[in-house]
Amino acid sequence: GNPDCGNSHYNLAVALMGLKKYDEAEASLNDAVGCSPTLAEGYVMLGSIALQREDVEGCLYYNKLATKSRAGFAVGYGNIGFLELQRGNVDEAIKNLQKAIVHNSKFVQAYTTLANAYLMKGLLDESITTSKKALQVQPDFPIPHHNLGIAYLEKGEYAKAIEHFDTAQSMGYEVPEALLKEVEPHRG
Repeated sequence: GNPDCGNSHYNLAVALMGLKKYDEAEASLNDAVGCSPTLAEGYVMLGSIALQREDVEGCLYYNKLATKSRAGFAVGYGNIGFLELQRGNVDEAIKNLQKAIVHNSKFVQAYTTLANAYLMKGLLDESITTSKKALQVQPDFPIPHHNLGIAYLEKGEYAKAIEHFDTAQSMGYEVPEALLKEVEPHRG
């Protein structure tokens, strides 16, 4: 009823996405950010539509717009970090994931992805510290345990690696068989 209300367009878009009407949702989201340029969530949703179409560049573009539209928008930085990591741009991923955490110290997915990026760079101690912070935020999240298992395995601390792999598995996470075989000789 109010064509100039960005939130109304955004809410309509969310409903349309739930119905898998992505073209209509995209049009509503464009209306939403047109009416409310600081509606960072709208840009993130446009990014998710782009990613659903396998348009990684478009997804990055919209998430960058999200971070520019509202200062300190952690979700945009987290998404950029995740996408850059997928593209192999580890340093760029780390930079954006660190920004996400600065703006939201409870953003467990950003901590987990950052710990993974540190693993990829061989920064084992940083990965361990970051995974432990993720567990402080959400103790029942298995991925940080998996990352801790890998980091401790790389450091040759097999008992700790086994402990974290076992914990991840007990939480329903599927630890790759190759990693389990690697620690098997070190079980007491």
